[in-house]
Amino acid sequence: MANDLRTEPEPKVSTLVGGILDDLQALMKQQLALFQHELHDDLQKTKEASVSLIVGFGIAMLSFLMLSHMLVHLMHWAFPGLPLWGAYGILGGLLALGGVGLSLAGWLKFRSFNPLPDQTAQAMKENVEWIVNRK
Repeated sequence: MANDLRTEPEPKVSTLVGGILDDLQALMKQQLALFQHELHDDLQKTKEASVSLIVGFGIAMLSFLMLSHMLVHLMHWAFPGLPLWGAYGILGGLLALGGVGLSLAGWLKFRSFNPLPDQTAQAMKENVEWIVNRK
């Protein structure tokens, strides 16, 4: 009665291996979901950086087209000794600096992150290596 202990039978090896494989499958599914989430976040950052880069380039080009002729002739009129080609050169250089600055800002934003999800990819690689190399 009090000494009558009931013990559960030891699980079979096939049951243990099946449980391990089920756990491994669940782990791989979770890592794949994490990989997809990280990839989505990185694509969102890429989209934001692209918009900045394209808008910066577009503004620089639009500024050049709309203001260059007016400002060049204004400079030529304001500084009588300045040749017309010199006024075009000065204005073109200033607008190029502005465009390069905006493009550089977009490029730096691109470089601030890696578009590939490193941590999840590394974890999945380790799991695959463990499966392949277990003995």
